[in-house]
Amino acid sequence: MTSHAFALPAQHQSPSLGLSVLVLNRSFVAVQITNVRRAITLLFRELAEVVHIEEGHYAAHDLDSWRELSSLQTAFRSPDQDWIRAVGYDLQAPRVIRLISCDRGPRQGLRFNRRNVFARDGNQCQYCGAGFPTSELSLDHVVPKSRGGSTSWENIVCACVVCNVRKGGRTPHEARMNLIRQPVKPKRSPLLSIKLGNPKYASWKSFVDNAYWLVDLK
Repeated sequence: MTSHAFALPAQHQSPSLGLSVLVLNRSFVAVQITNVRRAITLLFRELAEVVHIEEGHYAAHDLDSWRELSSLQTAFRSPDQDWIRAVGYDLQAPRVIRLISCDRGPRQGLRFNRRNVFARDGNQCQYCGAGFPTSELSLDHVVPKSRGGSTSWENIVCACVVCNVRKGGRTPHEARMNLIRQPVKPKRSPLLSIKLGNPKYASWKSFVDNAYWLVDLK
């Protein structure tokens, strides 16, 4: 069996291909997050290996041995596993991969962008407390820009359309509106925190150092 035996059906659209995979460098330091499709491509090109917990220990697998392990586990699937249908067999979606030749360190810094603000606030309006889809939320300057308010982690919050219109160009005090919580810069990526709260990604915790790794999700 060789890595070149792996193939997905034409027009394969498995939702599992879009799931997240933690990427380690050669020294087992977490450097980024990718998706299953990209991870499998790296495995196929022999640029990475799967890092998998087996009986409390970490084991490394190339694509061939990962396929063999998947075939042994296919009859004992758990809710925390995800699977990909390849040509003639099923492959378990990896959770962690290691780049065999990469010495690059983790990307430092946390992107200040709309997605991370929404994730920090849990898609919850910070004035009325209701949850909304991202498409129904806006960003509000707590201290309005017209009053010298900065566009920063400490002055931007999620707000629903109704609350944003109600507040207008006033401060919360002037509008008689209270913030649910004061906005602060997260200590790590809000999206990473969400992932770590999911049992599917329990294996990530061993590789994520809260003190210095602030991953930028893509």
